[in-house]
Amino acid sequence: MPLDLVTIPCRSDNYAYLMHDAASGTTICVDVPDAAPILDALAARDWALGQIWITHHHGDHVEGVEALRAATGAHVVGAAADAHRLPPLDQAVAPGDRLAIGDQTALVLDASGHTLGHLAYHLPGAGLVFTADSLMAGGCGRLFEGTPARMWDTLTRLAALPPDTLVCSGHEYTQSNLRFALSVDPDNPALRARADRAAAARARGEPTVPVPLAEELATNPVLRADAAPLRAAMGLPDAPAAQVFAALRAAKDRF
Repeated sequence: MPLDLVTIPCRSDNYAYLMHDAASGTTICVDVPDAAPILDALAARDWALGQIWITHHHGDHVEGVEALRAATGAHVVGAAADAHRLPPLDQAVAPGDRLAIGDQTALVLDASGHTLGHLAYHLPGAGLVFTADSLMAGGCGRLFEGTPARMWDTLTRLAALPPDTLVCSGHEYTQSNLRFALSVDPDNPALRARADRAAAARARGEPTVPVPLAEELATNPVLRADAAPLRAAMGLPDAPAAQVFAALRAAKDRF
């Protein structure tokens, strides 16, 4: 049975996600920027929260954890490597570990680059991956702690997931990311069409996430660093893709 997925806007531009397995009644929240909208979403569906999965330590992803735990009794899961700067963990995990929701298994992935210790959660049976601020809609997170090489390794591994996987990222940054993408990949018709769809969704007040990985592969410049148009845009026609990615991320920082 597929999982129910709810995308919850939080703060000014964050997202949290609820997953619910109807057969077992299990509900899991990924990241907690703010407890109130998550509690509202749970109450509206009469779901009982069992677990909170944290992707990384930044405040805009964890500030609501203690309030949500207090209100629900949820069990908090996060990176063992980051336990010293996360809310207190009930379960510390590392890349390669597995978590369960009903009969679905989630694989804990290293998603370092935006921060060291950043995790992603991949549920192959449900076709979902929670990437927070690593792979984002139309881009990737800033490199606050990791190196370009480390982020490129993360992106390469995420890009190798099945193309129908839904990428659940942590912010409503899609339009700004796509504006940059169009500046370096202006002749990409799939990218232009995506930018139009994103603008229409936001005009309707709808989230632009999650997004199928196939769409990211076709339009996200940081996943297309080995494509000739992106190499040319960065003036690196013969450079390794990792070097082109580093140039793209630096250009986005200045955009």
